Amino acid sequence: MEINLLDLWNTMSLPVRVVVVALFIEAIGCLAVSIDRLVLLTLSANRARQFAAAVQGSMESGNYEQMLADMALIKPNHLTSYLDLGLRTYFVRRQAGDNNERSAELARRALGRKGDAVSRDMNRGMNVLASTGSTAPFIGLLGTVLGIINAFKGIASSGSGGIGAIGGSISEALIVTGFGLVVAIPAVLVFNWLSAKIANYEAGMVNAGQELIDRLETSAGQATARGQAGPSGRPFTRSSAAAR
Repeated sequence: MEINLLDLWNTMSLPVRVVVVALFIEAIGCLAVSIDRLVLLTLSANRARQFAAAVQGSMESGNYEQMLADMALIKPNHLTSYLDLGLRTYFVRRQAGDNNERSAELARRALGRKGDAVSRDMNRGMNVLASTGSTAPFIGLLGTVLGIINAFKGIASSGSGGIGAIGGSISEALIVTGFGLVVAIPAVLVFNWLSAKIANYEAGMVNAGQELIDRLETSAGQATARGQAGPSGRPFTRSSAAAR
């Protein structure tokens, strides 16, 4: 059966049209969020791999001063800003006179707070996908109910009945439910897929932060010697970390 969308739109009542427009807006919102999150994840993952390759040597050797210098050469990404904050917090606390364990603990707390902020940023807009996946079928069903009501109003006004009189109106109304499902199903699938990718990225980031803290805790003497000043000989400050 051939379906002419323009003819369907012209024969729909105003309430059903409002439902279709609402579904269309949800579909556009889901598409925009999906593209935005996919681009963000792709860029972050690529830059994180570049960062890991760049700082692997300095991190393995415990040369955290060089590690900070290497971070400055990498394009900004979630992993770089996350580890940068932890490392600089450690240096600032060591310079302030805290012992190694205290400095490492404060760096761990800073990483925890930064991790929450990164998680919020990574999941920004995901509620649009979740809301669309859960509400679009019901919005489509609402459109169908309104369309059927309109069909029976037509029967009442014309005084004629039978499937021939209401078949067209019923089919038009059911198409709205189909549209709701077409919007909802991809939204749920994309939401689950993106959520898994975001969770994997966050887990890798947290593991990297924990590894850094473990290395700082077990390299007290080396960290103390290098933690007194930054790569340029000046003390590390929180403002310089924020500038990155």
